[in-house]
Amino acid sequence: MSETLIRNAAHVLTMDDGACEYADTDILVRDGVIAEIGSNLATGGEIVEARGCLVTPGLVNTHHHLYQTLTRAVPGGQDALLFGWLKTLYPIWARFGPAEMRVSALTGLAELALSGCTLTSDHLYLFPNGARLDDTIDAAREIGLRFHPTRGAMSIGESAGGLPPDGLVEEERAILDDCIRVIDAFHDPKQGAMVRVGVAPCSPFSVSRELMRDAAILARDKGVMLHTHLAENDEDIAYSLSQFGCRPGQYAEDLGWTGADVWHAHCVKLDGQEIDLFSKTGTGVAHCPCSNCRLGSGIAPVRAMRDAGVKVGLGVDGSASNDAGSLVAEARQAMLLQRVAQGADAMSAREALRIATRGGAEVLGRDDCGQIAPGYRADLAIWDVSGIESAGSWDPAALLLAGPTRVRDLFVEGRQIVRDGEIATLDLPVVIEEQTRMARALADAS
Repeated sequence: MSETLIRNAAHVLTMDDGACEYADTDILVRDGVIAEIGSNLATGGEIVEARGCLVTPGLVNTHHHLYQTLTRAVPGGQDALLFGWLKTLYPIWARFGPAEMRVSALTGLAELALSGCTLTSDHLYLFPNGARLDDTIDAAREIGLRFHPTRGAMSIGESAGGLPPDGLVEEERAILDDCIRVIDAFHDPKQGAMVRVGVAPCSPFSVSRELMRDAAILARDKGVMLHTHLAENDEDIAYSLSQFGCRPGQYAEDLGWTGADVWHAHCVKLDGQEIDLFSKTGTGVAHCPCSNCRLGSGIAPVRAMRDAGVKVGLGVDGSASNDAGSLVAEARQAMLLQRVAQGADAMSAREALRIATRGGAEVLGRDDCGQIAPGYRADLAIWDVSGIESAGSWDPAALLLAGPTRVRDLFVEGRQIVRDGEIATLDLPVVIEEQTRMARALADAS
């Protein structure tokens, strides 16, 4: 039996059903699970002093492309809309291999951890030069984050009317076979699972209707979740109307892509009927505010989604369209954008933080994560609110209004991943050096 006592936390935001908040509180962790919350708790295990700190559930990232950390701020794509941006990046990504996939994943996962993230999904939809989903799973195991990798795919290249170059697409039978392989090899459906695999054709403009339908059938046969991009910008809507004769929500419903086991990324351009459809079917949304701003896609109707009962989590999206991978920054941006669109009272700091924690866990189907309560997994973020960022704040629990953007300590399944603001599970400077070398090599070859 292993125990850790987080002692004397100045504030604890639980995100439980009662939205309970505690002051001057201890949290006892036993064998990866939250055992007790209260005052003057005792342990024979490790003690982590949290005086002057805020404790929240670990943040949950519902949409990422980890491989893109090697292609941040690429000239030619910095000021383009979605389709033009993709066409700039596709030829660069085609030169990736297993080493690039693994190192970029390590870098992206470390960045997420330092921003308070304990659980992240990843949407990997291209596999050049022998790269496999296994490369990112190995990286997540090394750093220790809870991981939901999704086996993405592209099957329609430029010659067949799709967006990606022909060299980056795969045969559909091979895609489905590899989905089966990675699910059988890595997916863990049990409570407390560290790895769960999803099925994730890239988008309606890069795969066929048949693959979308077959992927949904396969995922449900295997009992795993489904993920894709949907309704990201006006180009996306126009493509759907032109190619399929319907809006993206109808396209998704027709092919079996709605339900509690489905979540869609972006959904910036969902209309009222589509929001109602997602609410009725339990379909989730990964809201990616920074990427949506960066690509000029628009402001997703998150207030309307939340009011309708749609499950909403946050996603940092790829670092080639966001250029950063900070989930706490994403939560603040989500809050600010809803206020810009709907008024200053449209979203509170606490609601945005709930979306970033419990909301993300609900989207990913994790009823064992996302809140601080006995019996839940010990995925905990400790924020030092005694520093300059919170100096003068009357409400230290309002992290997104006046608080640090780098976590002090981070625990996943009760194991410490970040200690005193530094990654504790790998030599990050060595990883960054390798990342920088690879990025320069890609740039020199362009």
